[in-house]
Amino acid sequence: MKILLLGKNGQVGWELQRALAPLGELIALDFDSPGPLSADFSKPESLAATVRAVAPQIIVNAAAHTAVDKAESEPELARAINASAAGVLAREAFAIGAWLAHYSTDYVFDGSGSTPWLEDSPTGPLSVYGQTKLEGEDAIRASGVRHLIFRTSWVYAARGGNFAKTMLRLAKERDKLTVINDQIGAPTGADLLADVTAHALRAALQQPVLSGTYHAVAGGETSWHGYAKHVVEFARAAGQPIKVSADAIDPVPTSAFPTPAKRPGNSRMNTRKLQETFGFTLPPWQTGVERMLTEILI
Repeated sequence: MKILLLGKNGQVGWELQRALAPLGELIALDFDSPGPLSADFSKPESLAATVRAVAPQIIVNAAAHTAVDKAESEPELARAINASAAGVLAREAFAIGAWLAHYSTDYVFDGSGSTPWLEDSPTGPLSVYGQTKLEGEDAIRASGVRHLIFRTSWVYAARGGNFAKTMLRLAKERDKLTVINDQIGAPTGADLLADVTAHALRAALQQPVLSGTYHAVAGGETSWHGYAKHVVEFARAAGQPIKVSADAIDPVPTSAFPTPAKRPGNSRMNTRKLQETFGFTLPPWQTGVERMLTEILI
């Protein structure tokens, strides 16, 4: 079985290279991959030739325009990568009878209330990023392709930059930190997403009825403030030279840090459908964060 992975060098794509390898022959590409196969998502139609050349049984799309604020000033590029490219991949996958796995986001919702979002909750994106990701979802569903769309949030990995690394750096430099406390979600590891994807695809290949949209985030919930405190205290306990004291990480509202793109306040996501359908147990967010911290602090 051939698997075409796109966006191999991103946080999720990097972990997918590991998780997907046992399922079959893996052809992994990124936008700057050398050779004749194009994975340039800024030119969506070029992807069609790549799919036809590889003729995979599974396409996993881990590429996206994820610079949320930058998307506000370059909506055409964000739409090409997040929406048009997803539509092309869906069309080509449908034509050859392949499965398409794709990642979406809590940003497709308006962030209101405090109830965890269900897969069929009304959408209402607040930003170009959220809108283009929703358009990508809609294009996939409209194509008729067998698909797994995983909506996730607050993704991190040991590889590359992330919120935890930023907090650790600042905690070693400053006496005081201010962190937003009115956005609520679940930090979710790229490794967890990759493993969920591989196991779900294996099941879906045997049961096409499992095609659909699923919420995939770690268990529990926290604010960015709670996330930061957990990271800093874990590092302090691990013997890191933390300068900021435990009571000098101050909570502030989102309004304290104005950004071009509006962030959803409620990023809670109900994962019951994913867990019951595939028999998964999603660990508490702290488990993955502590594992990541252990890896980067060693």
